Amino acid sequence: MRVLIACEESQTVCKAFRERGHDAYSCDLLNCSGGHPEWHILGSALDVINGNAEFTTEDGARHEIVGRWDLVIAHPPCTDLAVSGARWFPEKQKDFRQQKSVAFFMQMALCDCDHVAIENPVGIMSTCWRKPDQIIQPWQFGDPFEKTTCLWLKNLPKLKPTKIVEPPPRQKVKGGKSLPEWYSNAKHSDRARIRSKTFPGIAEAFADQFGGDA
Repeated sequence: MRVLIACEESQTVCKAFRERGHDAYSCDLLNCSGGHPEWHILGSALDVINGNAEFTTEDGARHEIVGRWDLVIAHPPCTDLAVSGARWFPEKQKDFRQQKSVAFFMQMALCDCDHVAIENPVGIMSTCWRKPDQIIQPWQFGDPFEKTTCLWLKNLPKLKPTKIVEPPPRQKVKGGKSLPEWYSNAKHSDRARIRSKTFPGIAEAFADQFGGDA
């Protein structure tokens, strides 16, 4: 399968598909941190998401996708969409940041591909567009962390849990709310980066259940 992992610099999902023999590429505006520049497209995913495009991987090699991708898994930025940042919504609506993020999300969701999975935290897309097909947690896939993850699926099955482990403890924070302990203990400046990562167990489930062995 020819697989595009849009908005992924960690290459966690890309590598899971590569390990199973698929022709997978990550794509992001950031340099890859997964150690495989030969599989990373440095640039906007919108330039390649609909297929029929030439692109250069981060190692300088030229490639071409003829026709469409067989599968697109997209992780559009959630900073302006997640309900965790609702207090800043009026400001982001005033300067049109949120509207631009909604439009970018929808370009991912409506791309010219028969099999699409969009991943995002709980946010406004459930009302702006439609409710997700599935909500999953890393602890359902062998990683003892809590990170509520919504999946919007097109012609793909819902993910089946692979290894349910004990959910992590929560910690009370200001305002009486509680957050996963691992997240609340992280530096504020690191939280966006941590929140954007895909946990290995979920990446493995994507590759096994959406792709299988090539």
